[in-house]
Amino acid sequence: MGCGYWGKNLVRNFHQIGALALVCDPTEAGRSLAAEIAPGVEVTDRADVSFTRDDISAVVVATPAETHRDIVLRALDAGKDVLVEKPLALNYAQGQEMLEAAEARDRILMVGHLLEYHPAVLRMRRLVDEKVLGRVSYIYSNRLNFGKVRVEENSLWSFAPHDIAVILRLVGELPIEVTCCGGNYVSPNVEDVTVSCLNFRTGLRAHIFVSWLNPFKEQKLVVVGNDKMAVFNDMEPEEKLVLYNQHVTLDGGKPVLHNGDREVVDVKMEEPLRRECLHFLECVKDRSQPLTDARAGLNVLKVLQACQTSLRLNGRPVVLGEM
Repeated sequence: MGCGYWGKNLVRNFHQIGALALVCDPTEAGRSLAAEIAPGVEVTDRADVSFTRDDISAVVVATPAETHRDIVLRALDAGKDVLVEKPLALNYAQGQEMLEAAEARDRILMVGHLLEYHPAVLRMRRLVDEKVLGRVSYIYSNRLNFGKVRVEENSLWSFAPHDIAVILRLVGELPIEVTCCGGNYVSPNVEDVTVSCLNFRTGLRAHIFVSWLNPFKEQKLVVVGNDKMAVFNDMEPEEKLVLYNQHVTLDGGKPVLHNGDREVVDVKMEEPLRRECLHFLECVKDRSQPLTDARAGLNVLKVLQACQTSLRLNGRPVVLGEM
């Protein structure tokens, strides 16, 4: 459902895999694009067609975020498994409703947190889990670009879900407190730039800088441990994941910097979206729990909503347990 800016990539992948039965798009441009990308596949402007057909077992939703709740609930009511693009919904209450509907109907509800399927991110998770970096104390991400400027959602909701999802996965828990500051320079009340800070119970901290008013494109995630540091740079064509043997010790109370070798981590690259699509199909077939299931999507929503509250309060700290 939806063959627009991102939906067209889902159409391409599911068609190449051989699982695509139908594309729904209300616009003539979207339907024409679908026919071009997936020749021979049925195209319609009626969303309800997929809900009534017995030969369709799952629905992929790539429509504007404000439509996610209604479409997903209709699909679940029709007995379909669902993959919905991020964010799961526009607020925590909607996401909770969608999760409960999926559980009540024993249906799979998966969220398209694409970055979690990136081979370099999956390898970084292994490095963290295996304590290669030592004790992780700090994580930061930059997701910057010039465009695509939105007028219906701010940069926090548009860009940050990817990085929030990965950080929560790496840390293994929700933050206890968040702060968020930003500014709107193009459209009133739509922040083009935001910086979110996440504080965790263990003392670990993370920050997420997003902007669509940046002169260059940057997609970088840095994990700092007390033994080594890891950098995932998605703009690098080859060296996506690099380990830096750098750390700091104290000698008589004075910091001593240790600079070691730089090591490029060998990562077998394949398109993250294809991995995500294949994972969804496997979960549908095997009735297994997706990596980015509805509960993971709900956790991302909880952090997003807390950051949005802090943003409206001009950076005042928001405790997640009080939400």
